[in-house]
Amino acid sequence: MFFEDILRTLVTGESPCYTDRVKKYRARSVDQGDFSVERIMSEKKTKPAALMPRYSYFAVIFAFLFNTLVYTGSRWIAGKWPHHNIETAADRMIPFFAPSAAVYLGCYLFWAVNYILIARQEKEEVCRFFAGDFISRVVCFVFFLAFPTTNVRPELPPDGFWNQVMLWVYSVDAADNLFPSIHCLVSWFCYIGIRDREEIPVWYRRFSFVMALLVCVSTLTTKQHVLVDVAGGILLAELCFRIGKRPEVSGAYRKILDKVNDRMYRYVRK
Repeated sequence: MFFEDILRTLVTGESPCYTDRVKKYRARSVDQGDFSVERIMSEKKTKPAALMPRYSYFAVIFAFLFNTLVYTGSRWIAGKWPHHNIETAADRMIPFFAPSAAVYLGCYLFWAVNYILIARQEKEEVCRFFAGDFISRVVCFVFFLAFPTTNVRPELPPDGFWNQVMLWVYSVDAADNLFPSIHCLVSWFCYIGIRDREEIPVWYRRFSFVMALLVCVSTLTTKQHVLVDVAGGILLAELCFRIGKRPEVSGAYRKILDKVNDRMYRYVRK
């Protein structure tokens, strides 16, 4: 049923929540003997929800853009500053495992799916989540500038497919902006954002938990991060998720979101 709902949304543009509302309305109309043409036509003219509710598009797009700005902007500012290596003896005991790059890189699809699922909630829940998401990136930006970190990567021979993949990763992603780990942060947000969503199957919530853990492990086995980075990412996600639930925080985010959406859709209608 879970994947059937997603497939139906992609193909027909009708979200499960919209279809359920229509069914309830029709049942109520039958019970009340309400078969007026005006009501039926009004129901038909109601636009079904697309992949996400209209109010969520800006929240998702802004989250992606701000994450990119934090990561690249901090690197541009502090790239040549002295960096601290916080690698421990425990980190040096973790073996390098090149095939774990499949999880490290494949998690982007996991992020996209879960952020869309989170964005399909009611507006209040969307504002709570993305307010916490925004705060977490602000904290990351502060750490990337105030305490730049780095690590020592292994020297890899250009043998084998996965070694080639990791050499490419190392070439495009410098060893900086490590604490806290944004990979772990976002993956944990993907899990806690649906952790208590009863409409999402238990198996998928459990899968998201396992996937988030696998991403955290992959950051260690690819030698992209160290243990402190992983712990920092998870703890920051949990902390900011709770801060985002505070009424004054989510309320402030909602006011901004409503203003932006009003202006954006007013411009689109012109």
